[in-house]
Amino acid sequence: MAKLIVTIDGPAASGKSTAARLLAEKLGASFLDTGAMYRAVTFAAMQAGVDMSNEEQLLVVMDKGEFQFTVHEGRMLVSIDGNDVTEQIRDQQVTANARYIASAPKVRERLVRMQRQFAAGQNKIVTEGRDQGTVAFADANIKFFLTADPDERARRRQAELDNKTGGNSLDEIRNAIEQRDKSDRDRAVGPLKPAADAIVVDTTDLNIEQVVDKLLGFVREKCLKNG
Repeated sequence: MAKLIVTIDGPAASGKSTAARLLAEKLGASFLDTGAMYRAVTFAAMQAGVDMSNEEQLLVVMDKGEFQFTVHEGRMLVSIDGNDVTEQIRDQQVTANARYIASAPKVRERLVRMQRQFAAGQNKIVTEGRDQGTVAFADANIKFFLTADPDERARRRQAELDNKTGGNSLDEIRNAIEQRDKSDRDRAVGPLKPAADAIVVDTTDLNIEQVVDKLLGFVREKCLKNG
């Protein structure tokens, strides 16, 4: 297992993915983008045309597919059966369907195993998701939980989507985020919540540089006192 594990959990558009990637760069660590793993399984299931709400069918997709996750220049690259799908898994429909994967307990268990296998081959990792500090890496060196006002999160997501597709209603985006939050909080396995020993950081009034500096300060104080 990695010698330094930093977990960053939080709801959608709280800034965790970008913060995790940039923090990993500053620490010389590998960035584990767990969202990419969930999206990869979602994409494979969609391509196979299975019932997204049928967990057994989802498990068959995982059994049949060869999923590979590698890190290059701070970004997680994803391939399925030897085909690069790094960009395709970011499709809006894949994002919408990822909730089925997140709500399937047996699928989540397999993905957690994959995440731990990834960590086993790294010296230092920064990992982000919704259950990294509570389930996947409960013994992490330091844990963060990022949050932000729902309206601010909706504005961030709108800006992100507008750069790709354009024309997204702020109300629709906020409603989608609130529905995802409820689904994440209410699921039986790996629900969205801060770990008991997590440091909660409200990013509402912070830009990404300020967020990363804040996290880096905590890591240096608590984990890197001796270099």
